[in-house]
Amino acid sequence: MDAETLRSLQAPIKDRYRNAPDSALVTLRARGSLDDTAIACKVETGRALAVAGLHPATGGSGAELCSGDMLLEALVACAGVTLKAVATAIGVELRSGTVSAEGDLDFRGTLGVDREAPVGFRVIRLNFTLDTDAAQDRLDQLLTLTERYCVVFQTLRHGPALSVTRAPA
Repeated sequence: MDAETLRSLQAPIKDRYRNAPDSALVTLRARGSLDDTAIACKVETGRALAVAGLHPATGGSGAELCSGDMLLEALVACAGVTLKAVATAIGVELRSGTVSAEGDLDFRGTLGVDREAPVGFRVIRLNFTLDTDAAQDRLDQLLTLTERYCVVFQTLRHGPALSVTRAPA
């Protein structure tokens, strides 16, 4: 896809959102069911069923997906798609590239071993390796815009308001 095709694809959508801002508000959903026989949760991904379970550092077998890995995978997916869209829009030619994310966890917090240990990632590092001849100022712009427009990155950075509820079965 080239920049003009991307612009023509997005132009009517952007116009609709400018004229009717409420039409831009979309609720995304995820759903899962608790496993009857294991400490696991079956998550409907829209493409397949993913089974998430305990990480080996918390007693899991490693046979199920770790939700922390899934979070990093979502970040990599979003950042990669955003980077490609931005590169296309601003005319930065990429021959190839990789996106990686890694995060540091202290499992003492998750397991309740140390009340002072945080639960969750302490730090997440997102890295792009790009094969391109683009000038450094264009690459700086590409990364700045990717960071600005990546939904998962910005969600993690700014922490949305969260709530937990329970509904009867």
